Amino acid sequence: MQVAIVTGASSGIGFGTAVKLAEMGMSVVGVGRDEKKLAELAAAIGNPDRIATLAADLTADAAPRQVADFAVSRFGKIDFLINNAGIGSPKPLHETDDAMLDHFLGLMLRAPFRLAREVLPHMPKGSAIINVTSTFAMLGGLRGGAYSAAKAGLTGLTQHIACQYGAAGVRCNAVAPGVTVTPMTEGRLEDERFRRMNVDMTPHTRLGQVDDVASTIAFLCSPGGSFINGQTIVVDGGWSSTKYLSERALSSTWTPK
Repeated sequence: MQVAIVTGASSGIGFGTAVKLAEMGMSVVGVGRDEKKLAELAAAIGNPDRIATLAADLTADAAPRQVADFAVSRFGKIDFLINNAGIGSPKPLHETDDAMLDHFLGLMLRAPFRLAREVLPHMPKGSAIINVTSTFAMLGGLRGGAYSAAKAGLTGLTQHIACQYGAAGVRCNAVAPGVTVTPMTEGRLEDERFRRMNVDMTPHTRLGQVDDVASTIAFLCSPGGSFINGQTIVVDGGWSSTKYLSERALSSTWTPK
């Protein structure tokens, strides 16, 4: 039986991915900060022999080894690592202090780096690491700041792992979601400007859903994705690769400042 570690598994994309991988027949180690939400994940998967959860702060120095040791002690090996844990609501460069910079880089670049380093010795041939990045790793991104920097760094890490360890049978790819409807984005989607920037610039009939991203991650962990290495798959309905504007946006009357 294959074993997957999913970080940020207590909500949103991580929760959906953990459930999806369990549905594929994998055993899952769900890592997050909220024990109550992790208990909800265990209940959603419903089979105590196939789910183990660990509450941990991934930015702590001891956390990566703790996660790897926990997974191996519980299931004996690690086939997949899904580096998904993250935070939102960044600020632009001139509004970002050192504490925010360190927090974003610590959680979304340093922690995945260190976790991958701890997990690699336990991964057999045919294993894979999936790093969840962002469309803000692909292009500038208004107000991206430390978030853009961390996610772009994670793209570079993805390509390095793919090159360095691919010949040993360990693939690495990134999945870059656009704005996805999760608890982390629900509040921002109430902002009309934020909604218009995403809805009116996406050549699709809806915004992204958790299952869109979880299904892409699951594909990269499946036999169908076994020859994909060092790539970023963008899941954004075309937002980042087109110059689309909706009819509403094209017909709007723009008022100068």
